[in-house]
Amino acid sequence: MKGHPVRLLFAAFGFGFVAIGVVGIFVPLLPTTPFLILAAALFSRSSPRFERWLLAHPRFGEPLRNWRRQGAIRRRHKLLACISMICSFLILLVFFRTSAIALVGAGVLMAAVAIYVASRPEPRY
Repeated sequence: MKGHPVRLLFAAFGFGFVAIGVVGIFVPLLPTTPFLILAAALFSRSSPRFERWLLAHPRFGEPLRNWRRQGAIRRRHKLLACISMICSFLILLVFFRTSAIALVGAGVLMAAVAIYVASRPEPRY
């Protein structure tokens, strides 16, 4: 099953999500971690080597392992995520001319994500 088309497709999507996650480091409103979680899940079904690489990554490995094992997010990461969403919303509000519907939609979506992130448990070591 080494060259199976579905495996290749999963690997391609995995690399695509890694790329989007890396771009998310630098672009406001684009998250990083959810894309890396998706990439790790796709690599688990397509490329154990790249799954190990992602889970052992010095910066992203620990949060991915915590999520995978416990569905947990460190307090510091929760705080950073919520602050990033607030800053992203403020950037949207101040620098972009957008409709009220788009602002409300973005605000509601970010608030829902912030509540979800804040409700996740902290890792137990």
